[in-house]
Amino acid sequence: MNGHFNSDDKVYSQYQLAEMYTINPATAAKGLSLLVDENILYKKRGLGMFVTADAKEIIMNKRKNYTFKRLVQEIVLEAKRLQISEAELIEMIKSAQSEEGE
Repeated sequence: MNGHFNSDDKVYSQYQLAEMYTINPATAAKGLSLLVDENILYKKRGLGMFVTADAKEIIMNKRKNYTFKRLVQEIVLEAKRLQISEAELIEMIKSAQSEEGE
């Protein structure tokens, strides 16, 4: 998402990831396999793993549909508990957006 890897860039091997994050190489391999299963990475036999052309879009959609949606649901539920009106909540969001833009 932050541009460290572009389409068709080679990613770290399971052994590099294991060393970087002090994890078992099998755990790193499992993580890479999950990314292959989700079409974020693809394998080139004997060469390693590479980023797919659609990786960024796949990740963005997944984050929007799961992570962000869940956060919004939690905010709405908490707003109801605190008796914050929809208008107040929208104003808070607008205020946060304008502060971020500064």
